[in-house]
Amino acid sequence: MAADSDPESEVFEITDFTTASEWERFISRVEEVLNDWKLIGSGVGKPLEKGELTSGSWEETTQEISFSDFRFSITHHCLKQESAENESRDEPEEDACPLAMQDLLCMNNDFPPRAHCLVRWFGVREFVVISPGANCEAVVSESKCNLLLSSVSIALANTGCQVPLLVQIQQNWRKVYAGECQGPGVRSDFEMVHLRKAPGQYTHLSGLLDVFKNKIGCPLTPLPPISISIRFTFVLQDGQQCSWPQQPPDFDALLAGEVGGVEFGKLPFGACEDPISDISQALSKLTEPAAVPIHKLSVSSMMHSARKRIRRNRRAEESPLHNHVLNSILLVRACWQHLYNQLKSAPSDSLTYRLALCVCMVNFHHGGVRAVAHLWQEFVLEMRYRWENNCLIYGLASGAPDLRCCLLHQKLQMLNCCIERKRARDDGRKSGASDAARSLPGPAEVSPGKSWDSWSDSEEEFFECLSDTEEMKETESEKKTASKSKAEGRLQPHGKRTLLNSAEPLYIPVTQEPAPMTEDLLEEQSEVLAKLGTSAEGAHLRARMQSASDSNLKLSIDIFIISAANPGCCLEDFVRWYSPRDYVEEEGEDEAGQTVIRGDLSARMKIPGNMWVEAWETAKATPARRQKRLFDDTKEAEKVLHYLSQQKASDLTRHLMPCVLHAALLKIKEEEVTEDIASVRKALQQVTAHTSKLLRHPNPDFKKLEDVIVQMSAVEAVIACARSLKAKFGITGGQREDDTDELERFVSCLLEEPEVSVVGAGRGPAGNIIHKLFVSSQRAALLAPLEDEAGRSGGTDDRKAVPDFPPPAGREVLLRTCVPRPAPYSKALPQRLFCVLTRDEFRLAGVFSSDTSFF
Repeated sequence: MAADSDPESEVFEITDFTTASEWERFISRVEEVLNDWKLIGSGVGKPLEKGELTSGSWEETTQEISFSDFRFSITHHCLKQESAENESRDEPEEDACPLAMQDLLCMNNDFPPRAHCLVRWFGVREFVVISPGANCEAVVSESKCNLLLSSVSIALANTGCQVPLLVQIQQNWRKVYAGECQGPGVRSDFEMVHLRKAPGQYTHLSGLLDVFKNKIGCPLTPLPPISISIRFTFVLQDGQQCSWPQQPPDFDALLAGEVGGVEFGKLPFGACEDPISDISQALSKLTEPAAVPIHKLSVSSMMHSARKRIRRNRRAEESPLHNHVLNSILLVRACWQHLYNQLKSAPSDSLTYRLALCVCMVNFHHGGVRAVAHLWQEFVLEMRYRWENNCLIYGLASGAPDLRCCLLHQKLQMLNCCIERKRARDDGRKSGASDAARSLPGPAEVSPGKSWDSWSDSEEEFFECLSDTEEMKETESEKKTASKSKAEGRLQPHGKRTLLNSAEPLYIPVTQEPAPMTEDLLEEQSEVLAKLGTSAEGAHLRARMQSASDSNLKLSIDIFIISAANPGCCLEDFVRWYSPRDYVEEEGEDEAGQTVIRGDLSARMKIPGNMWVEAWETAKATPARRQKRLFDDTKEAEKVLHYLSQQKASDLTRHLMPCVLHAALLKIKEEEVTEDIASVRKALQQVTAHTSKLLRHPNPDFKKLEDVIVQMSAVEAVIACARSLKAKFGITGGQREDDTDELERFVSCLLEEPEVSVVGAGRGPAGNIIHKLFVSSQRAALLAPLEDEAGRSGGTDDRKAVPDFPPPAGREVLLRTCVPRPAPYSKALPQRLFCVLTRDEFRLAGVFSSDTSFF
C-alpha cells in the first residue's frame, strides 16, 4: 500500500495517437468551412416555385483550402428565399429528407434557361463545390478522385451537413462533377458521364430508359412509373422574311457597293447577316435568340479596327488615297448632342470628332494604315496652310483650349487661338496705318514711340517697350503730375470711382489676355515644381519659379498698363481694380462729425517684401500695345504644328479613340430611340459611365477599353436582333392587325427574357409565324419546288417530301422516378437522370438515392 501510494513510484507513459495526416487535416478544414458557413444540420425551405431557379437571386461564398501543397477553392451556391430566411436550420422535422432530395422531383424548374450548370443538370437550390485552385492541375487520376470523394463523405457525416457537396474532376472544360448528399438514414450520390460522341444505342429514348433502369436497380415488379421531360432545340438556318439588316449597297457611292456603307462622318450600324441564329422549341417555349458575330461593317467592328496598334509601312508607293476621297473627307459635317463632358472627347460637331470618323472609314475601306498616314499628312499640311495664311480652323469653339476635351482637340484649339491673335494683330496694324494716313498734323495724343506701321513683322520686336530716353528718365514726381493727355490704353471708366490722390476718374485699362495652355503643358509645369522636393532650397527655388510664372508676369504687366491709363494713380487704386477684396473700406467720422468711408489695404498687402508692393515701386507706365506679349502665338503655333507632325498612326489612334467611342455611343443611342428596349437603355447608361471613368485617365487601359467595346457590340447585337425579330414577325410595316399587340409583346419578351412561352403553341399567332419560318427555311435548304405546297396541303400521303422542321440540333431528356433502394423494404427515394445529346457532346448527370438504414 505504501509503495502504491508513493507518488514517485507511479510511472506515466503517454502515447500520442493524435498526429494527423495531410488527408485528415484536409477533412478537418472542410468541416471547419462548413461550420463557418452554418451548413450543419438540415435545411428548411418552401417548395420551389415555377421558374424560381432562373429568376431568383443567387449568393456565392468562396474560401481557399489546401490538401498538402495542392490548393482547392470551395464555393457555396445558394438561392435566396425570403420566407425561409428567418427559419432555423437546427429544427428539422423528424425523418425529413434533405431539401436537395425534395428538389429532385420538382417539375417547376425543368431546363432552366439561365442558371449554374449544376442547377440545370441536378435541379438543386443549394450546393457546395470543391474545385482545383487557380493555376493548379486538374484532378484526373482515379485514386485522387476517390480520395476526394471519401473526404467529402467523411466531412458530411461528421458535420451532419445536408447540403450536396460535389468535387470537380477531370479537365476544367469538361465540367465533370461528382459528390453526395447525406440525410438521416438516406444518401444521394451525384454522378456524371461525359463523352464527345453519343453511343448509338443511347441516341434515343428507349436506350436512355434502359440506362436509368439499370442504374437504379429497382427490385419491384412492375417498375414504378417514370416521368419524362424532353426538350428539342431547332436552329433556324435562314430567315427568308427579313429585310436587309443594314442599308443595301449603293453602287454609285464611294464605297463601291459595300453593304452597310455610309458616307464619311457617319458610323454604320447593325449586322450584315441575320443576327437571329437559333430558335429552340421545347413543347411551348422558345430559347433566347443568340447574336452571331457581326463580321462586316458595324460600330463594334469599326472600333476594333481603329483600336489596333498600327505598324509603320516602309514601302514607297503611290498615294493610297485618291483626290476625290480626300475632297469628300474635307466636306464632312456632323451634328448631335454633346457627350464630351463625360468622355473627355470632343463636341459632336467639331473637327476632331469628324476627323475620328473619317479615319475609321479610311482605315476600314480605303487602304488601311497607309491611307490613314496619308490622310494625317494632308491634315497637318492643311493646318500649316491655315496658320500661314491666317485662315481660322472651322469646327472649333473659339477661346482657350477646353480642358474637358481630349488632348488633340486642345492642340487644334491652341492653333486656332494663335491664328486669332495673329489676325487681330495684323488687323490692328492695318487699321492703325489707315488712321495715321487720314489724320492731320498736330500734337501727338500718345506718348512718344513707334507707330503701328513702323513696327517690324519680327515677332521678337513686336510689343517690346522701346520708349525714348526722356521717358525712361521720368521721375516719380513727374508721373503724379502728368496731364490727362498723356494717358494711354484706356478702355472705360471704372464705374464712378475716382483716383484716391485726385478727382480724376479711375479708368479700366486695355489688358493683354492670359496665355492659353493645354493640359500637357500644365502637367509639365506641375511635374517640374513637384520634382524640386520639400527641402528649404527646393522651396526657395519653387517660389522663384512661381513668381516668374505667367500669372505673376501678368500681374507686373497689369501694373504697368494701369499706370499708363491713370497717370498719378497709387497702389491702392490698382488694388481697388485688380483685387477689390484686398482693399478694405470702413465707415468712420471726420473732424466735422460726418460719416465718411475710409479704405486701407488688407493685412496680406502690408506684409514686408510683398510682391505687389515691390512690383509697384519698380513699375513704369507702359500701355499694353507697347509691352512684350504674354502669349507668343508664333512660338506656340510652331510647337503645335511640330507636335502634330510627329504623331505616328498609333499615336493618332490613341488620340482619336475617345471620339470614336463617343461617336459609337451616340450612334447606339440614336438607334435605340426607335426600338425602345429597356435593357438596352440600362446597358447604355452603364457603358457610358464605365467609358467616362476610363477616359479620365491620360493613358487608359486598352484591355478595359476592349471590354467596353465588347459591351457596345452586345448592345448593338440586341438592337439588331430586335429589328430582325420585328421583320420576321411582321410588326414593322406600319399596318396594325388584330395580333400586332400580342406579337409586339412576344418580341419584347424575347429581347428581355431568356425564354418566352408561345401562347397557343403552333396555333397561336407567334407559333404560326415560327412554323412558317421553319418551313420556308427547309424549302430553301432542300431546294424544294414551289409545287410541293399544294401537295402538302391536299395530298393523302402522311410522309411529307419536305419536313417542316430540320433535325434537332440538341436534345435534352429528364427522367424521374421514386423507388426503394437498395432493397424492396427500403424507403422510397427520388431518382433523377438528366441527358444532353448534341452533335459534339453526350452527357449524363444522375442523382441516385439509397436508404442507409434498411438495406
